Amino acid sequence: MTDTPKTEATEAPEKKGLSLDELDVADVAKSTPAAEASSDAGLEAVYDIPVRVSAVLGETQMEINKLLKLGRGAVVQLDRKIGEAIDIYVNDRLVARGEVVITDEDKLGVTMTEIVKSVK
Repeated sequence: MTDTPKTEATEAPEKKGLSLDELDVADVAKSTPAAEASSDAGLEAVYDIPVRVSAVLGETQMEINKLLKLGRGAVVQLDRKIGEAIDIYVNDRLVARGEVVITDEDKLGVTMTEIVKSVK
C-alpha cells in the first residue's frame, strides 16, 4: 500500500456557469427542444388550412371596352418598372415583397426580399 498525501478541501470548488437564480427562466424555456415542440404542437391545428398566395407583378386600370378589344399578343402596360419588387399577398393581405426567379423546372417563382409589417 502506498502512502498518498491527504489534502483537505478548504476552498469551495470553482463555480462554472450560472446558477438557476441567475438565469432568466423564460429565455431557457423558449430555447429548449421541449418548448419548441409544445409551441409547434399548438400550431399543428392550422398547418392544413389552405391559404391563397398571390404574386402581383403590377396593376393597371382600363375601361371595359378596351379590355374586351384585347387579343392574342396584346401588351398591357403595368405600373411597375423592370427590376422593381413585386408584391406578395396571402389571402389578399400584403405580407412581403420579392423578385421573380426561374426555378429548376423552367417555371416562375418568387424570392422574398422584404417582409412587410402589417398596419392595423
